[in-house]
Amino acid sequence: MPVFRLPDEIVFPSPDLAEEDGLLAVGGDLGVERLLLAYSMGIFPWYSDGSPILWWSPDPRLVLFPEELKISRSLRQTLRKGIFQVTFDTAFEEVMRGCAEIRRKDGQGTWITEDMIEAYCRLHEEGFAHSVESRVEGRLAGGLYGVALGGVFFGESMFSRRSDASKVAFVGLVQRLAGLGFRIIDCQMTTAHLVSLGAKEIPREEFLRRIKKALKVRTPQGTWDGQV
Repeated sequence: MPVFRLPDEIVFPSPDLAEEDGLLAVGGDLGVERLLLAYSMGIFPWYSDGSPILWWSPDPRLVLFPEELKISRSLRQTLRKGIFQVTFDTAFEEVMRGCAEIRRKDGQGTWITEDMIEAYCRLHEEGFAHSVESRVEGRLAGGLYGVALGGVFFGESMFSRRSDASKVAFVGLVQRLAGLGFRIIDCQMTTAHLVSLGAKEIPREEFLRRIKKALKVRTPQGTWDGQV
C-alpha cells in the first residue's frame, strides 16, 4: 500500500489502507480540527523532531474495556496505603513534559515535540484532551494524558517518577471513565505494562467498528477538574 501525502484539505484516507506497520499518511498539520478527525477515524500522529508529521493506524490495536481492568495484589496494596493523590486536568502541560522527559532519560527518544505539546494543549483548552496526575504530598510523581471523544478515551503517554505512580493514575482514569459512561480506552501500541492492567489486542477492523459506536455515546465535555 502507498503512504498517502495529506492535502491542505482536512481529510484522511481510510485506515484500512495503512502499511503493514500501521503507517497511513504523511504531512498535514496538528490543528484541532485535523486531530479530532484523525482520532474519530482511529488514526493518531507519531513522529520525531526533524521528521514530517506521520499518521498511524496499527493493526492489531491495544485496547482496554473499563470493566476488564486488572489490579494486581501489590498495586491494590499501594492503593490502600493512600500514598498517591489522583487529580484530573490540574497540570496538563506538566504531564506532557514529564512523559517526554522520562522517555529521553531512558534513551528512547520521544515523539512529544514542542509542536505536539502546543497542539495538545490547544486540545486541552478546548476540552478534548485530559491529564491524570499522581501526586505525593502535592508534588507530581507521575501521570498520563489522552484525548476524549464520545465514549472513547484515546490514551497517548504516561510516566512515573516513583514506582506505581503511573499505574495509580491509570486506575484512577479507568474508574473515572467507567463512572462517566465511557466504553473503550485506546492504548495504541502493545506494552507489557498495559497488558498487565487488562489491556488486550483486537483487530483494527473490530477496533474501528467499536469506536464508531462508542463515539455516539454522550459523555460530559470540558474539564475534569477534581479528585477521584
